[in-house]
Amino acid sequence: MKLNRVHHIAIICSDYKKSRLFYVDILGLQVLREVYRKERQSYKLDLGVNGSYQVELFSFPNPPERQSYSEAAGLRHLAFEVEDIEEWTTYLLARDIKAEPVQIDPYTNKRFTFFKDPDGLPIEIYEA
Repeated sequence: MKLNRVHHIAIICSDYKKSRLFYVDILGLQVLREVYRKERQSYKLDLGVNGSYQVELFSFPNPPERQSYSEAAGLRHLAFEVEDIEEWTTYLLARDIKAEPVQIDPYTNKRFTFFKDPDGLPIEIYEA
């Protein structure tokens, strides 16, 4: 018995239009399916990363705020691999998204940085 791969990551957003714009238009995730679930007053947006289904974006009316601290137990952040971290940080800044200073992973010598989605979820970009 084995796990094959991560199937998807689910994100609940507080403002669907704003988060949809962020994940689709800014980060470039591909819309695979978008459904409005009337009985839940909720959207479910299935998103692909480089052709693979990986992220589900949900909206619900008035979701509670997440109490999140970077070193708290639970999911810490969502990370995407990129080819050129400088290109990405420049791209994000041009869209008024501020990333932390680029750091170097002391174990892999790869560069990475963090920024936040519209609800403050930490997103990491990690250079290939």
